[in-house]
Amino acid sequence: MTKVLGIIGSPRRNGNTHILVNKILDGARSQGADTESIFLNDFTIKECDGCHACWKGLQCAKKDDMNSFYQKIIDSDILVFGTPVYWYGPTAIMKAFIDRFVYFNCPENREKIRCKSAVVTIPFEEDDEKASLATVEIFEKSISYLEMNLTDLLLAPGVGEKGAILEKKIILERAFNIGKMLAR
Repeated sequence: MTKVLGIIGSPRRNGNTHILVNKILDGARSQGADTESIFLNDFTIKECDGCHACWKGLQCAKKDDMNSFYQKIIDSDILVFGTPVYWYGPTAIMKAFIDRFVYFNCPENREKIRCKSAVVTIPFEEDDEKASLATVEIFEKSISYLEMNLTDLLLAPGVGEKGAILEKKIILERAFNIGKMLAR
């Protein structure tokens, strides 16, 4: 059974990002996938301070909730990242989460993430998709560096107000279909 982990990097519960990630997970579940989601704002994830303990194959030196997520990431086949654009980048909590993927730099840990699939969904207030370019680039480079496969990117412009995504039926349908395809 395909295991899909949704990572919601928005501070707004039931906001546009949360809705999009859930819609992707709904699509995956409709095809028999086992899904789980993490609402990052419910947890404490400290910044990476470059101590390099993880590069030596040791457990991360930070004593926070991120350490409990590594096994969930390893056990998943597909990761679905969702973040709104805040000041032309991902939210601070999502950036801290991504920064802590440095854990997968050492050879022993790289094998645990290499070739996993990833989907990224990014809702944002502006109508011009260029507003999401820096956020997209962070994910593209990070996923590529980790030797993962970016299987889909879903942008949702023009959705600043909480719940505005519910008016974007085509984007919601695409999110559901992305989830369906992930589980096949």
